[in-house]
Amino acid sequence: MFASARKTEDVSRLQQLGLEALRLDVDDSASIHAAVAEVLCRTGGTLDALFNNAGYGQPGAAEDVPRHAMRAQFETNLFGAWELLNAVLPVMRRQGHGRVLFNSSVLGFAAMKYRGAYNASKYAMEGLCDTLRLELAGSGIHVSLIEPGPIESRFRRNALARFLANIDIAHSAHRDSYEKQLQRLKKEGHAAPFTLPATAVLAKVERALLAARPVARYRVTFPTHLFWWLKRLLPTRWLDAVLGRAA
Repeated sequence: MFASARKTEDVSRLQQLGLEALRLDVDDSASIHAAVAEVLCRTGGTLDALFNNAGYGQPGAAEDVPRHAMRAQFETNLFGAWELLNAVLPVMRRQGHGRVLFNSSVLGFAAMKYRGAYNASKYAMEGLCDTLRLELAGSGIHVSLIEPGPIESRFRRNALARFLANIDIAHSAHRDSYEKQLQRLKKEGHAAPFTLPATAVLAKVERALLAARPVARYRVTFPTHLFWWLKRLLPTRWLDAVLGRAA
């Protein structure tokens, strides 16, 4: 099993924990192909599974997210994962088996305001994975989505940095609402109810990797299960009202 990280200090930290780790930056094509080559060198040319977990959230109203920030959101959350997948698929096809997991989100099927860039990247990821399942049918390669809700991580800290760097808060029509967003992003501890530790995601990853017939989607946390059912049961107008209050 290999762990990867974008920063060299994080790679060193993972290695100190006893993991076989290497540097991988999904925003950099050269880094992607170098990492895949290194893994294949260490394994003798085989690879059983890939878990695409890189990503961050770019907060802000859709009308306030500049083009470069939207592009960066997709580069990390979607295009990098897509290129990494394409680098390993030939290996999995040759060996006749493989598991590919993508870390999506409850926001990959239930949109919330002020998360438009992130919503869009995860909706796109879900569409890509649905397509891959059809195209890889019969190949022995299985594709699954992991759909977490709130999970303990540095997600909010990283999102705050992107918010401050890319959104012109003072001149936005949403500036009053942004104050609430800033309070949420700066809050210490859990900012959302039903937040679970990262081990909750790990448990679903293990199920997807070990199942004889992995399913298309593995939902994590109560909000993900709740909104999955609400989207199927409620008229769109009612669901919008619920999601509008949940944001």
